[in-house]
Amino acid sequence: MSDDKKKAEYDAYGHAFSGSGGPQGWGGGNPFGGETGVEFDINDIFENFGDMFGGGFGGARQKRGRDISIDIELTFKEAVFGVERKVLLSKNNTCNQCQGSGAKAGTELTTCETCNGNGKVRETRQSIMGSFTTVRACSACNGTGKVPKEKCGHCAGTGVRKEESEIAINIPAGVENGEVIRLTGQGEAIPQGVPGDLYVKLHVHGDQDVKRDGLNLIRTLPVKLTDALLGNTYHVETLDGGVDIKVPAGVKHGETLRIKGKGVPSGNRRGDFLVKITIATPTKLSRKAQKLVEELRDEGV
Repeated sequence: MSDDKKKAEYDAYGHAFSGSGGPQGWGGGNPFGGETGVEFDINDIFENFGDMFGGGFGGARQKRGRDISIDIELTFKEAVFGVERKVLLSKNNTCNQCQGSGAKAGTELTTCETCNGNGKVRETRQSIMGSFTTVRACSACNGTGKVPKEKCGHCAGTGVRKEESEIAINIPAGVENGEVIRLTGQGEAIPQGVPGDLYVKLHVHGDQDVKRDGLNLIRTLPVKLTDALLGNTYHVETLDGGVDIKVPAGVKHGETLRIKGKGVPSGNRRGDFLVKITIATPTKLSRKAQKLVEELRDEGV
């Protein structure tokens, strides 16, 4: 580089400013302005990135409404078997009179005069680096290139309207505490875009008698010492209702009895209801009972 000025520009700014024959998309010449200036389209740069990375930056990106999150409390039984809950939300919905177009029923959309139907507007600003041109979606038509000839009176031509909506939430069987359900398209609506989503966080209250272990439900059953030795029938409450269960003679403390198919539903099957035996040892004995126990001890029981 024999030209000292060009060499200085190259050292300071690289090849992008090294003369009028610079890369496509950039203006050549003096980087600080002058007659040629620096002018480029930011939108073109993102489109070039889109070409390089599979279109991630290219083209117009469809707008999306805001997501909404709510909390729902469930009883233990509701979480096991599932339930339908209805909630009332005040949010922006797509106008049901114009179906989101913003146009009065029976009227048409016309070409937007702000962007001449392009859906985009260009803005050029001057800086010490020259003139910079940016492209953005037209705010008058929300990037569609069309505006209502006559505005919808229900939504004032916006295509959305804030109102209370009752939403039915089907909570499936077997959900657990802290689980989140996503309802696509039930969030906030937005003009000329897609609605956001509704996220429902579940808070399950515990049961003082029944615990959950995966698909199985567990309940503790206190059994008298004599019944543990001789056996007996006990009435056990499951989440499906009462069931009579046979406690076999000689059952051990901590042993588990199984009631099949009375646990947590999952698809076409259900877990089991487990009954954990605890043997209640008496703290006081009558003289007769004490004598009988002593006789048992003498027999090696």
